[in-house]
Amino acid sequence: MLETLDATAVRRWCADGLEALKRHQGEIDDLNVYPVPDGDTGTNLVLTFASANQAVAGDADPADDQARTPHGRVLWLMARGALLGARGNSGVIVSQLLRGLADSLAGTAAVRGRALAAALRAAATAAYTAVAKPVEGTVLTVATAAASAAERADSDNLATVARAAARAAAEALARTPQQLPVLARAGVVDAGGRGLCVLLDALVDVVTGEAPRPAPAPRAVRPPAAVRRETGSEEYAYEVQFLLDAEPAAVDRLRTVLDGLGDSLVVVGTGDGAPPTWQVHVHVNDVGAALEAGVVAGRPHQISVTRFSDQIAARPAPPAAPATPRARSAVVVAPGEGLARLFTDEGATVVPGNPSTGELLDAIRATGASRIVVLPNDPDTQAVAGAAAREAHALGLRVSVVPTRSPVQALAALAVRDPERRFEDDVIAMAEAAGACRYAEVGYAAREALTIAGPCHPGDVLALVEGEVHLVGDDLPATARALLDRMLGGGGELVTLLLGADAPPGLAEAVRAHLAEHWPFVEVHSYDGGQPFYPLLVGIE
Repeated sequence: MLETLDATAVRRWCADGLEALKRHQGEIDDLNVYPVPDGDTGTNLVLTFASANQAVAGDADPADDQARTPHGRVLWLMARGALLGARGNSGVIVSQLLRGLADSLAGTAAVRGRALAAALRAAATAAYTAVAKPVEGTVLTVATAAASAAERADSDNLATVARAAARAAAEALARTPQQLPVLARAGVVDAGGRGLCVLLDALVDVVTGEAPRPAPAPRAVRPPAAVRRETGSEEYAYEVQFLLDAEPAAVDRLRTVLDGLGDSLVVVGTGDGAPPTWQVHVHVNDVGAALEAGVVAGRPHQISVTRFSDQIAARPAPPAAPATPRARSAVVVAPGEGLARLFTDEGATVVPGNPSTGELLDAIRATGASRIVVLPNDPDTQAVAGAAAREAHALGLRVSVVPTRSPVQALAALAVRDPERRFEDDVIAMAEAAGACRYAEVGYAAREALTIAGPCHPGDVLALVEGEVHLVGDDLPATARALLDRMLGGGGELVTLLLGADAPPGLAEAVRAHLAEHWPFVEVHSYDGGQPFYPLLVGIE
């Protein structure tokens, strides 16, 4: 039974936490309730913690860091490694929780129960303060419950506090379906919260010396159902993002002002610099007022404005000449060999699907450019892209993330690049082109689910528009034709088809023939994308 959490114990927690996540990887992946087999929260957490473990294992002498205690140094390495290896939203949040722990314990001589409780509170606060309006029923809720229970334990006994935190986290996880309607409809608990519970259980095992416990996953209350993926705000027309050099008090006032102007407000501080640098994100209708608030608070820079346009616009002709390689570039996430070739031909640097923060950062630096646009092409990769952009800013690079959610949107964005425009204007044009491209996916269901289009069973064909199931069928070409009819009924001049690795022979020809007969004035482009999970991706502009 440990009395204090020293550097050796932290190293053991990092290694044991990784092994525990590996044991529960499939279980956590299954909590991603989408019927298409692309749920990967467990996998992302494993890869994120593997990077943390590698960073800790590669540190030969933690005592070299005079600014931190030995255990503080190991925690800092864990947080840094997790950030660079973070994959998906879950990975980014875990890296932020670890940073809160590291910052809190950096100067603590001996980590006993009360110090651990304070560190768990700092970790939860670090995650919560990044989001102006956090959603309850997520990993944030679980982290806060763990911190509150640790504080209520009011003990310097390390094992008592660790057990209280883990127990409260499990209880909070069981309540997540009551707090988040999409989880209730799906009959599952939050996947990220489940991952945090696994890590807290591993900490208890290290502190108490007990053998790892095969804790079962909380049972679902009914079969999984498809849920809506995250989308941009519908009430507000613009997304405004910028870096801000400002004092904390000024940033607190800025939060209040921006919260009154819109929603989806996120303000993250790096803690570096004098004054510190902050990443600001908000959805508003009055862009000028949001930027003016930033000027009042401090010095805004790397300003990015994206319009959530629902107007369909034809794709302009590509620029006659590429941008100067050393001046600006683009980094694109491409899950497929065909997609990689397409984006390379467009002059972009390509990163394989589901990258880590470090992999994206390496790609950004490898461009040799000083101004870079990142196209993540997946909702879950956007948080990783944002973390990589913040790391790149610390290196003096100007990086903007265009929140593309599908490769077809990235193709639309790259097509409008113009090296003659100011970089900020070019980013806005790319974001508008991506937003004007409606996207859809056609794939096979891997499990039974209840969707808004009706029940589906393993092997059924699913057609998803903007991440939501619209059609359930039993024949892929027929479902693809029905999908295109439905989408083109709302307008469109250009159709882009990306064939996946599992596309059946003749699919492109069958779809083209249908479009030529029923939609003769629509321009059609088809490519071999090679992407997994979805035999067909569709873009409508």
